[in-house]
Amino acid sequence: MHNSTRRHFLVQSAGLLGGAFWANAAAKGQAQRERLPVAVIVTEYRRNSHADVIVGKILDGYDQAGGAGPDLRLVSLYTDQVPAADMSRDLAKRHNFRIAKTIEEALTLGGDKLAVAGVLSIGEHGDYPFTKDTNQHMYPRRRFFDAIAAVFRKHRRAVPLFSDKHLAYAWADAKHMVDTARALRIPFLAGSSVPVAWRVPGLTLPRGCQLTEALALGYGGLESYGFHALEALQCMVERRRGGETGVATVQAVRGEEIGRAEKAGRWSRALLDAAVATTPAPAKGRPKEIAKNAVFYLIEYRDGLRAAVAMGTGMANQFAFAGKIRGEARPQSTCLRLQEGRPYGHFAHLLRAIEHTIHAGRPAYPVERTLLTTGILDAVMHSLAEKDRLLRTAELEVSYQPTDWGYAQGMPPP
Repeated sequence: MHNSTRRHFLVQSAGLLGGAFWANAAAKGQAQRERLPVAVIVTEYRRNSHADVIVGKILDGYDQAGGAGPDLRLVSLYTDQVPAADMSRDLAKRHNFRIAKTIEEALTLGGDKLAVAGVLSIGEHGDYPFTKDTNQHMYPRRRFFDAIAAVFRKHRRAVPLFSDKHLAYAWADAKHMVDTARALRIPFLAGSSVPVAWRVPGLTLPRGCQLTEALALGYGGLESYGFHALEALQCMVERRRGGETGVATVQAVRGEEIGRAEKAGRWSRALLDAAVATTPAPAKGRPKEIAKNAVFYLIEYRDGLRAAVAMGTGMANQFAFAGKIRGEARPQSTCLRLQEGRPYGHFAHLLRAIEHTIHAGRPAYPVERTLLTTGILDAVMHSLAEKDRLLRTAELEVSYQPTDWGYAQGMPPP
């Protein structure tokens, strides 16, 4: 454990899930809690979809094999699409939950009042179009949110709501969702499993640290996995002195511009090397040079912090973070590890945050984190579409303070 994080260990431990969490989650003297009824709204429900690896843990335990699970009970499910490989109809028969024809029916069970204690909105996967100019996947996350909010308005009551991954493909939609949630006093949680996944080595930056530069390592699709990398960055940098104040500029760069940006001090090779060093070495060895098709997201925060997300470097297929704290000789760094096979245990840790939000009536961590990362991602996709233009992002004046919600301990199960 890094010296700067040791004093946070006890705080972190109180909110964490151990690697074997689902084996005995309720066994350590905790009072039995009511399993609160929830409605789930999904794009589609097939094996290994986000619906499966989140909702399946409510139905069949964190191991999705009948073990211990969250204190939640699925009572209704709305599926926007029903592919040939759909699982939901068979699961409804086995677990006795309702397949709703509309989102309103899912929340009311066909009655005249709100009939659930919480709602999960999972707008990931399915056959949906892409924007023509920026190639962003047009998942119906705002449509789901608006339909849910309409039911809350109609019945003059709101319950906690979780929205999976980034809030929407467009910044305006994401801002609308957060503003509406505030107006209706909806306890609103959002985001992905990366901030709560295993960190190897364990790392929590001290609150109020003087972070001078930061970098996150990512891989995969520039939008779909780029969001995960942005969350790996943001869940760390939000802990700097003053908390989060927002982002002033965003630019995506490729090819020779990556090297020019390094020479201009917009990202640090030392931080890239520190992040890469935390990841498992590829079987064929680690290349020394950045891959030709790499894309770097360059971010300047309103308080002057410069950060980067290095996508597709070819050096690792993992998410990792490195940051430099003033006065410390070496960067702080960690790999944010996911379980590579079923049951994809990082989603169990995300579900724990969802469960807490529904039972406590308040989000485990701020939705503003997801609002900001959604906005950065939207700007990145527009920068790429506009020949890597630097975009000034006055709209991303998003301020918030972090919480001490924890992350998975140890190593992910094999």
